Amino acid sequence: MNRHRELTGWLGWVMVVASVLTILLALDNVRAFGAPLFEGLIQLETQYYYGLITLLLPMAFLVYKPSVRFSWLPLDILLAITAAGVFGWLYVSAETILDEGWEFGAPETAVWISLAAWLLVMEGVRRTAGMSLFVLVLVFSFYPMIADQMPAMISGMSTSLGDTAAYHVMSSESIIGLPFRAFAGLVIGFLVFGIALQHTGGGDFFIRLAFGILGGVRGGPAKVAILASGLMGSMSGSVITNVLTTGQLTIPAMKRSGISREVSAGIEACASTGGVLLPPIMGSTAFVMATFLEIPYYQVALAAALPALLYFLALFIQIDAYAARNDLKGLPAEDIPGVIDTLRSGWYYMGAFIVLTVLLLVLQRETLAPWIATLCLLILNQFSAEHRWQFSDLLTFIRSCGALMTELLVILAGVGLIVGALSMTGLSGTLVNELLFLAGGSTGILLLMGAATSFVLGIGMTVTAAYIFLAIVLAPALVQGGLNPLSVHLFILYWGMLSFITPPVALGAFAAASIADAHPMRTGIAAMGLGACTYFIPFFFVLEPSLILNGPGSDSVRHLVEACAGIFLIAGGIQGYMPWPGKLAGADLLRPCLLVGGLLIALPGLESLDIALSNNDALLLGLAIILLGLALHGFRSWRLSASLS
Repeated sequence: MNRHRELTGWLGWVMVVASVLTILLALDNVRAFGAPLFEGLIQLETQYYYGLITLLLPMAFLVYKPSVRFSWLPLDILLAITAAGVFGWLYVSAETILDEGWEFGAPETAVWISLAAWLLVMEGVRRTAGMSLFVLVLVFSFYPMIADQMPAMISGMSTSLGDTAAYHVMSSESIIGLPFRAFAGLVIGFLVFGIALQHTGGGDFFIRLAFGILGGVRGGPAKVAILASGLMGSMSGSVITNVLTTGQLTIPAMKRSGISREVSAGIEACASTGGVLLPPIMGSTAFVMATFLEIPYYQVALAAALPALLYFLALFIQIDAYAARNDLKGLPAEDIPGVIDTLRSGWYYMGAFIVLTVLLLVLQRETLAPWIATLCLLILNQFSAEHRWQFSDLLTFIRSCGALMTELLVILAGVGLIVGALSMTGLSGTLVNELLFLAGGSTGILLLMGAATSFVLGIGMTVTAAYIFLAIVLAPALVQGGLNPLSVHLFILYWGMLSFITPPVALGAFAAASIADAHPMRTGIAAMGLGACTYFIPFFFVLEPSLILNGPGSDSVRHLVEACAGIFLIAGGIQGYMPWPGKLAGADLLRPCLLVGGLLIALPGLESLDIALSNNDALLLGLAIILLGLALHGFRSWRLSASLS
């Protein structure tokens, strides 16, 4: 059963009005119209934030039912009106809150308003994000009231209920803290662009283009899934949404080509998961990362380029090896759309994408880039007879924007409560010191702890929510361990993302299994096996900053070549196929040698792990192990052929 409610009649128009006003506020915030439109209404940044919540939080109670089994619309309307009233009061009082410092000493009325706002945000989180994030937010947001009674390892300064509520709602460190500011400043525009791309037929275009380019090669449908899902995942930022969108076409095509249900679903899950790391958009998480690190977004996008390349290269090589080992062919020529015809009919999608990329990475106009690209796309779309919008299509687009903006706003406001609790109690600094103590100063142990924690937090939570929590609690410890800050944040994002393809709660794989009519757990195991090579990649770039383009270009080229070579060998060892000697059936000695040798070649910075092995020594040792494996395999094959003759 579905917890979403389809808004019709006057409620549908309420959603349209709220969505349009939100988009206008966001456009005005980046001065898209030159002079401010709402100069008399929005005089403070906090007024803008409270205005967004006033418009969108009520929609959470209308769009999301209280539970699958219970739904009473009058109650939800009452909650929506209450949310609008509470945050409307905060919007009107924003200047007084700032002038009189109410976050540290609020009058009684403001305290009661803050308590109501806190509870409304919590209920919004429960409805939109589910119980996993709700429980985490619940525990952390109430923690400041009992912080002094906790064990020394997690103790902190405690505050009263009223002071905690006032700080959460009226300070710039909690609900409207850093995660929310990233949403309000950057993310809204990119959400609108991604939805516009989907509603104008961009998803179908990229899938047809991928089929035209790769459909006829060995294992073609699987490679199509990698290309199409990677592109769409970059724009949606949601693994589940990407699986349910592109998987509807790619999974049936893979099944028709002879790939089993579980493997088809596993391939789609791996490809969709990788899209979160793929520039230029990378979903909403990358914008939050840029805000955390206080750097321009284009630096995050450039830094993520080589890790994303390595992820999809690893996936592509493993899928190719799987296809070769199982003698899988491409699609027949009559089922493959022409690349030229596809580009001719959908050139404007590529045009909008190029406009966005140039504005982001060349002109560095990150706040205006998505809005200009969206405008170009919507204007050009009206010249397409196939995809031209009618008024009803525009309304559907606006409602979709409102639903997605509502979901993300509520989630980030909820995660802000965690940030606020850590800030209020000083617990984040305590946790950093404890993590460093537990690791005993070992970078390797810190990284393994970081990978495990990122993975566990990624289970059942959105990528953005898991990343924000770990960026506060875990990233400082890794940075103090001597690692590059941007590498660390990408490492956390990467490992949180991998939980979507790793059992026992491989949500991306389970979503794909529902399309493929496959067994969910077997699909998760297949996804983990097909993406096995990708589990090593975070360690490559966190130990070698040149792989995020931090350092001399010659170092980046060298380590990229070594990483690609290592990935090629690791994939061959895992999948049991190499171009030479071909299928590795019975190659019990060669496959582990390929795996270990490939790791030694690809893994840089071993000195930082307190391993007395230079990069050159590791490279030579890796080559020696591979040559030994090949020699043993050749000798074994020679003896076998000699005995048969």
